[in-house]
Amino acid sequence: MPWFLYLLECADGSIYTGIATDVAARFAQHASGAGARYTRSRKPLRVLASFELADRADASRAEYWVKRLPAREKRALAVGARTLESVLPARAEARADTPEPA
Repeated sequence: MPWFLYLLECADGSIYTGIATDVAARFAQHASGAGARYTRSRKPLRVLASFELADRADASRAEYWVKRLPAREKRALAVGARTLESVLPARAEARADTPEPA
């Protein structure tokens, strides 16, 4: 089952980052006040972007790195000026396939 990393724009201009299997249902939870504590006081306005990932582990890993970005970088990610891959560190498997420099 795919998981999604999502970015919400809140009423105070901040960006909330989370993961879910159903972004629309999770947004409805946030909007009703039953979501995360952060969004209860900052009222989510809309979903800025969502990114499909293979599983919960990948979604959690991506969430860890995206949450550390400043709001302007999250907005760049949402509009496509940055890719999700550009935010994530290189994975060990990818490094293992790369030949050593001579």
